[in-house]
Amino acid sequence: MKKILMLLSTVLLIAMLAACGNSDSDASGGSDGGDSSSGDAKVIKAGIGLNDKHPQYKGLLKFKEIVEEKTDGKIKVETYHSGQLGDDRSMTEALQLGTQEVTIPSTAPLANFVPEFSVFDIPFLFPSEEVADKVLDGKVGQGILKKLESQNLVGLAYWENGFRDVTNSKHPIKTMDDFQGLKLRTMENDLHLDAFKKLGANPTPMAFTELFTAMQQGTVDGQENPYATIYLQKFYEVQKYVSNTHHIYSPFVFLMSKSFYDGLTDEQQKIVKDAAVEAGKYERKLNREANEKYLKKLQDEGMKYTEITPEAREEMKKAVQPVIDKYKSEIGEETVEKVYKAVEEAEESTK
Repeated sequence: MKKILMLLSTVLLIAMLAACGNSDSDASGGSDGGDSSSGDAKVIKAGIGLNDKHPQYKGLLKFKEIVEEKTDGKIKVETYHSGQLGDDRSMTEALQLGTQEVTIPSTAPLANFVPEFSVFDIPFLFPSEEVADKVLDGKVGQGILKKLESQNLVGLAYWENGFRDVTNSKHPIKTMDDFQGLKLRTMENDLHLDAFKKLGANPTPMAFTELFTAMQQGTVDGQENPYATIYLQKFYEVQKYVSNTHHIYSPFVFLMSKSFYDGLTDEQQKIVKDAAVEAGKYERKLNREANEKYLKKLQDEGMKYTEITPEAREEMKKAVQPVIDKYKSEIGEETVEKVYKAVEEAEESTK
């Protein structure tokens, strides 16, 4: 009898120990997206509007590689291209709500959230990419990034969209006269709209995801974007003429949801910040190489290229000056003056 009781006691003890072991395992387990402190990976949903061939998406993959390696997989990055998560504005709003973690819009739509970003949409502001780099990565550019925090957003770095150039299906653009009456798609930005009106065009704001169809159907005559975007989106199929207007240098801004960023450890915050900067340098390099290559490819596809003379560009610059004067107060006169001064200093240092 004693042997039977001892045997039952042993079985009961083993069962209790097993139950305790299972309980400890459940406490440390879980699915992706949970709290990394409990052993789960945090998940960054990162979406962009451009397709998977664009340097921006390749930069995003570089960001993913760096973050996942540096965090030993404690932060996972899911990447979405081609507007799968929405357009720039809707994805930025998703970051504010905390339903998405990363997006990389141009500065123009960001002006709807932080007016100071309109300073980068001043026509003919930057004379070169090198000058743009110095201003954006310097004190003035970084100061503007900080203003995003009031909108529940964190600006981690500037990437590059590049100099924007005009395409259309009607005729070559050589001078201001050639803009007259052209229906051009622009981003949803008042400064852009008013500038193109001063040039004589009929600007039409429209989501990027709707643009190809709008040009195909004749809803708009043309658009303005960097060469890489024009080629990779196959705009050459519905556009005949391209001109190097270089009217605006357009940066991308690497955005993260503030609520997500604040939930990271100090070490993780440094990792994602450094990764955004490093991947941004990589993206800029790819973008500049791509724009040179894609201009030639656009011509190979049958687009007719027109070089804008310095005199014609100067005429355009003078025509839009009243628009700049109009928006100075909205952007912030101090911000405009600081940026112009930074541009001047950067230009001197690159000579």
